[in-house]
Amino acid sequence: GDPQDYPQQLWTKIFSVAVDTPLRRCFDYLAPIEADGAQLVRLEAGTRVRVPFGRQQLTGIIVSIKDQSDVSDHKLKRILKILDPLPVFDAQLRGLLNWAASYYHAPLGEVMATALPKALRGSATLQTSISGWALTEAGRITLQNGALRRAPAQAALLAALTAGPRALKSTASLRSLREKGWVEVCELLSHPELAASELSTAGAPSDGIPSDDTPADITEKCAGPILSVEQVDAVDRIVQHPPGFTPWLLQGVTGSGKTEVYLQLAEVNLAANRQVLVLVPEIGLTPQLVARFTQRFGAERLAVMHSGLSDAARLAAFRDAFFDRARIVLGTRSAIFAPLSALGVIIVDEEHDASYKQQEGVRYSARDLALVRAQLAKIPIVLGSATPSFESLHNVARGRYQHLSLPRRAGGAQAPTLRLLDLRQEKVTAGLATTSLQAIDRHLREGGQVLLYINRRGYAPTLACTACGWIATCQQCDARLTVHRQADALRCHHCAAERSLPRQCPTCGHGLRTVGQGTERVEESLVELFPASQVARLDRDVVRHARDWQNTLSRIRGGQARILVGTQMLAKGHDFPELTLVVVINTDQGLFSNDFRAAERLAQTLVQVAGRAGRAQKPGEVLIQTDYPEHPLLRGLLDGGYEAFAAAALQERREAAWPPFSHLAALRASALDLERAIEFLQEARALAQRAAPKSLRLLGPAPAPMARRANRYHAQLLLEAPERGALQHLLGPWIEAVDMLPSAKRLRWSLDVDPIDLF
Repeated sequence: GDPQDYPQQLWTKIFSVAVDTPLRRCFDYLAPIEADGAQLVRLEAGTRVRVPFGRQQLTGIIVSIKDQSDVSDHKLKRILKILDPLPVFDAQLRGLLNWAASYYHAPLGEVMATALPKALRGSATLQTSISGWALTEAGRITLQNGALRRAPAQAALLAALTAGPRALKSTASLRSLREKGWVEVCELLSHPELAASELSTAGAPSDGIPSDDTPADITEKCAGPILSVEQVDAVDRIVQHPPGFTPWLLQGVTGSGKTEVYLQLAEVNLAANRQVLVLVPEIGLTPQLVARFTQRFGAERLAVMHSGLSDAARLAAFRDAFFDRARIVLGTRSAIFAPLSALGVIIVDEEHDASYKQQEGVRYSARDLALVRAQLAKIPIVLGSATPSFESLHNVARGRYQHLSLPRRAGGAQAPTLRLLDLRQEKVTAGLATTSLQAIDRHLREGGQVLLYINRRGYAPTLACTACGWIATCQQCDARLTVHRQADALRCHHCAAERSLPRQCPTCGHGLRTVGQGTERVEESLVELFPASQVARLDRDVVRHARDWQNTLSRIRGGQARILVGTQMLAKGHDFPELTLVVVINTDQGLFSNDFRAAERLAQTLVQVAGRAGRAQKPGEVLIQTDYPEHPLLRGLLDGGYEAFAAAALQERREAAWPPFSHLAALRASALDLERAIEFLQEARALAQRAAPKSLRLLGPAPAPMARRANRYHAQLLLEAPERGALQHLLGPWIEAVDMLPSAKRLRWSLDVDPIDLF
């Protein structure tokens, strides 16, 4: 029809809107009464609108436009306001969000809200005013009179503003001109047509000091190093492969140059005017990767997205991606939803990492959604890791992924030597074997740096009485309180409860002793044993802000800190050229667990942390302390490496019918008493049994290994099926029936599809 007819036609249309509620449906509304014809023409799927919802006003997304509603016309309410002139989600991104809602059986409104920065879940707009600089009439006269012949820099600034207001970074010269009344601050409307060079300096006038939210602007871009034969082959195979969706598993030993392959692929895509999405598992890995990409491509084309940013910074990054100002988006889990309209490649670094799985709200896997997004966009995706997940290795074996290998370290560096230390044969001081202490002393004297890895925060995991056996336990969890001596506190690492550190046993009055080691105690011991060497500790207790992280890394890379103590924050992704020795302290934690993935995770951690040792011409040494040196997992890793271990472990998984040879969903419940949680799960199990195929197994319900956490009792029901389709076919109608159970209203429950943690 004639476009002039569109507004008239849209007045009679019904708009189906998804809002951020736990209700598993969309809601119908009429067109907004105050909209003009031009606004109505732009009212399409993916547009954010403000709608009445009960007694509230909520921001929602138009999902579809239709002719009729199941609700009678006189009961339908109108959309209150159209928030943006453009859809916030294009058709491809809507496809991803719809897929996620369907696969994870989550309300579409919640999924769409998850994909937006917090500000856009409210009434903020995509278009925004930004601070700029404008020439005043006095400034124009001064420039015309030639009064600034002896101040060419100021004259150039005034001349730059003669064509109109611009978003310029605040400088001393601009501030001086403002004081003289020749320029003034003004508001500029940010929109897609603004030049990227102008917008890169947009924002409120500042002193030009980069904040924690933005990477430093490195203007001198540098060329990449000469690639190894394997790196060239990896890049060529991906670039020369026929266009379309192709998943590539880039398996490269630590230090083999996977990041350089990413940079080369980004360069190819940028040259073709395509965008690049790079995912990393944790905020801690973001700064160094941002630095590498900034050095290569400049800061103006890069947007960073992660939960550590302020709300304003996250909104700015989203806008930069939406308006195509950002050609590269680099971020953690939620960056998978970045609004990129010209995506050319997706890169998932450390693809095996459990941090890609969201554990609250919509329980999605960013790695798996990246694969779906690449498939929808018909583009290649690169999954990189030194220790690939068993799922990815299984997909390679089935021919679903292409495999690329980087078996050698860059620059001819040698792989570190690994050795098990039998703690039964060693004298142990503060958790450190004598052999470990001797090795630390030797490497320090030879000018190397030393890393001690212990995946346990605090001073000690247990505080006990020397007389009656009293142990400090959490009053809200089935857990012991951790001693934090520097904070003079006992803390629960599960519910965050805290109380002061007692001086004597509250039961019998006798003395107390700490049992076991944490990062704080290891740090204390090392300071006493090696007083001439500075010690740096990296864990969540000392690294609370991006500034803390950067300051500590600077001390390490600058060589001031010679001994490093840390948790998993230090285990992956970091390049420390002077590091020559790694000591793994509490290895045995992961050897005995009721989680079938525990062995896989321990092997990955050991290989990753071992990979920190040795670079270039400095050989590395890795000492793994254990009470069980004969354990087959440890022996297999040392004798055959990660590949041999993974092959053997995958065979065990096949025989036990655990993922990736089956597919899981977990229905979890928490209540103020355990009986209520179990009762709900039993009712849910009965519903599943009626519709489940014979191939599907129902396991439980059972209490969590730590049943009580934060004064709530937790339990779960597992569903296991050999085929993904059979499980998905059951889950949809089953969850709708579970939602209708009266007991479902009396507790908290959630569905986790493809769970990675069995509590």
